Order: sequence, then structure tokens, then C-alpha cells
Amino acid sequence: MLTDRRQLLTQAAALAGVALTPAAWTSAAAQTRMADDPFQLGVASGEPTPDGVVLWTRLAPKPQEIGAGMTAAPVAVRWEIAEDAGLKHTVAKGQTLAVAEAGHSVHIETQGLKPGRDYWYRFTAAGHSSPVGRTRTAPAVGARVDRLKLAYSSCQKYSAGHYTAHAAIAAEHPDLMLFLGDYIYEEPNTGKGPRLHPVEEPTDLATYRHRYAWYKADRNLQAAHAAAPWMVIWDDHEVANDYGGDQDRTNPDPATFLKRRAAAYQAFYENMPLRRAQVPVGPDMLLYRSLAWGSLAEFQFLDTRQTRNRRTCDAVSDGKRIPADCPERFDAARSLLGMPQEAWLQDRFRKTRGHWNLLSQQYLMEAFTTRLGTVGNDGWDGYAASRQRVMQGWRDARVSNPLVLGGDIHCFFAGEMALEPGGKPIASEFVGGSISSLGIAKPSDMELLLAVNRGLKFGEGQHRGYGRVELTDKEATVTFRAVADALVPDSPVTDLARFVVEAGDPGLKRA
Repeated sequence: MLTDRRQLLTQAAALAGVALTPAAWTSAAAQTRMADDPFQLGVASGEPTPDGVVLWTRLAPKPQEIGAGMTAAPVAVRWEIAEDAGLKHTVAKGQTLAVAEAGHSVHIETQGLKPGRDYWYRFTAAGHSSPVGRTRTAPAVGARVDRLKLAYSSCQKYSAGHYTAHAAIAAEHPDLMLFLGDYIYEEPNTGKGPRLHPVEEPTDLATYRHRYAWYKADRNLQAAHAAAPWMVIWDDHEVANDYGGDQDRTNPDPATFLKRRAAAYQAFYENMPLRRAQVPVGPDMLLYRSLAWGSLAEFQFLDTRQTRNRRTCDAVSDGKRIPADCPERFDAARSLLGMPQEAWLQDRFRKTRGHWNLLSQQYLMEAFTTRLGTVGNDGWDGYAASRQRVMQGWRDARVSNPLVLGGDIHCFFAGEMALEPGGKPIASEFVGGSISSLGIAKPSDMELLLAVNRGLKFGEGQHRGYGRVELTDKEATVTFRAVADALVPDSPVTDLARFVVEAGDPGLKRA
């Protein structure tokens, strides 16, 4: 049963969370001084509610070393949150321990804050102070909200380019930031690209922690984290390329792979501003969830990796794509989400009161066929019935103004989704490029793809960047923001394309 599964996992996560709290680690004396700044991974916040947010940091005086320069000793960490950037009007503060068992990460779940307003926060530890971060609480439940500005991004392969897009996101001061997967890449260092990451391919907790520390030491990424609360989901590279469930392309033994998945999930939790409800239990982690932003919007965040059925049609796959007419991909018993998560999503469709409903997930969701008549079997195209049930759920529940946000494909795409090919749009979809991972470089290749896939109204793969969404009662405005050259630090960022979706009319228009 869906409820039983979620309750058991939530209860188990809560118990696991207790094991990572200071009460469980009081026997060792806390370290009081460090020669090097332990806040070299910055600060972050996330998971906003009307009365609180999660505040995060992770101590790492030497981010590029295995172990990040930390010992096994706990470290006392003080935190404060205030109504002003100068931290003069403190509204809450406290102290906790950063412990080795949690990678010396800190997750503070604040409460008692005012809804729909900005706050600023800081940590201090071992004789050092962290940068000051800005965050924002969600509006009160059902409250009227005139406007919401958010940014979303995905796919930030460290070795492929610089994080100039994150600096631009920080400069926009959004109310909310969504990260839609591939926060790290697990690939070993190939020696190619404008900058290098660690040599080893992460397979255990120590090496996954090392990879996150290397990424999070980037100043532009830190700036984006410190600028707004984040909501995060994962895709495949947080664990292993194209994995799904207990299936890994390069490791056929499920038991061995699940050990790796458990380590990767633990490192993901340690490095993200997540709540105790998301603490992993071995290789399981409850990541799908929703967020209401007053009456203006509801976000549904999906996990398309953990509980999916195995990839289909592998016998006729070229390693990445399968024939579009392979009958197995239309099997109604197959689900990209797993049936419990599908049931949860359909329940959210029935219960949402958001004027806009943003399905926040990893992929280009619209059907995507190459000119050779092949499709990918790693995303929605390999689970066609699962995608159809989502669209039917929007229709049957009369979901108000559905929009789809996605990533994964390293290109900018805007399109319309319909229940049948060529039919009336039921939702518009926007894939916001990639922070640094390389996409379709040739405009001629993109032109061929757009000619084959009529549901896609715009596509561009030469530039890296992110998406900006501005919501009002009347319309959703989506702007694709492009970095001139992600291979060059501090390259200019400009608007690439802009679209409008009017409330009550699910089709998109160029603005």
C-alpha cells in the first residue's frame, strides 16, 4: 500500500535522522579551533514552509582532499537567522554538533518564522564565521500571492565548463531555486575539459563525499545556494550513469550496486538542504514531495530513478536508444515512477489548490524521436504508458494550468504536450538547458529533430544556461538564459528566448 510504504520509510528515516543528531554523539569532546576556514563549501537553505526553512552547511577546511581535512571529532556549530542582512534582528539561534558520521554536515530545521518573507542566516564554528545566506519562507497556506520568480537548472558536469550560470542566478535574487538533477557527475577524470575533478570514480561514501566537496567549493555555485532556498531532486549521475532501481549499466550484480546506491544517497543527503524526512535508509530515500506557494502555485517533485521498472527493449538497444515501435515500451504495467509514486502523484492532482501546477522532474517529457525512428529508453519514452497516465491525471482531476519543467538533455527545449499526437495541448513544457554539460552543438542537427518532433516548438543546444519562470495569476513567463561560452570564466549571460503561457490556455507563445 502507498500509505504504508511512505509511513514506513518516513518512520525509518526519522530514526536514521536521530542517529545523525547531536544527542547521539555526546561522548567525544567537540573540536573548538581550526587553522583553516571550515566553511569552504558555503551555506545553503531549502525546503521552505510558511514557518521555516532548512539551513545547511558542511565543514570542509580542505575540500580537495579525501576527508575534506576533517578528523573524526565532532565540531560545535552555532547558527543564527535574522530579519535583516546585517543580522541585527535575530529571530532564532542555536547550537548543534557537526559529526563525522554525517560528513560533518549540518541540517537545521527552523520553525516559528513569518510566512512569505526574506531572512538571512549564518553559521560559526571553530573560530570562523560562514558567509551570510539569504532565504525565504513560503507564503501562508492558501494566501494570495501576486508574483513568484524562480530559477531552475540541471546538469553541472564540473569538467565540462564553468558555473557562470550560477553567478547569474544569484544576481537575479529569485524567490526559489529548483535543481532538477545531475548535481555531480560520477565519471572518472578523463583529463579533458577546461577544469579537472578528482581522478577516482566514486563508489563508496568517502569518494562520493569527495566529489561533492570538489563541486561545492565552486564560488559561483555557492553564490546561487546563498541567494535563495533550493528544492532539489536527483537524476542518474548522482549515483551512476543511466541507473534505474537496482540496475546499473556497468554492474550486473544488484546487491553490489545497491551498496553503491546507499553510499551515493547518503552523500546526496549530507550535501543538500533536506529535511529529516529525506534521510536515507540504506539504499532507500524518500525524495518525491510537493511544495505549495500560497494559492499561486504547487510544485510536484518526482523521483524517476529509485523505483522505476527496468529499462525495456535492451535487446534491440544500441546502448542508448531503441526502435520507436518496440512494443514493450507501451506496456501499461511499466512505470518510470513506480506505482506507489504514481498513486501519490494522482492524489496530488486531485488535492492541489495551486493556480499553477509545475511538474518538476528530470527529463524532456514530450515524445522525442530521432530522424532514424529511434527513442531513448532511459526516460519517459521508455515508459510511454506512465507518461500517458500523468497527462490523463491532469485531465481527469482538472488540474489548473499544468506546466512541466525538465533537464537531463543538455539543451533548451520548449514544447506542448497532448493526449494524442497533434491533439490540443494539455500542458506546456520547458527544459532549461544545462549549467555546463555539453548538448547538441550543430544547429542543423537541432533543425532535423524539431522537424520530426512537432510537439517541440523551440530547441537550442549550443549554449549552456538555465531557465527563469515568473508566475502571476494571468500568465507564466519562461525565459531561457544563455551563457555566451561556458568554457570561459565570467562569460556574459543573456536572454536566449522567452515564452508566455496564459492562464486557462495551455499552449505556449513566443514573447
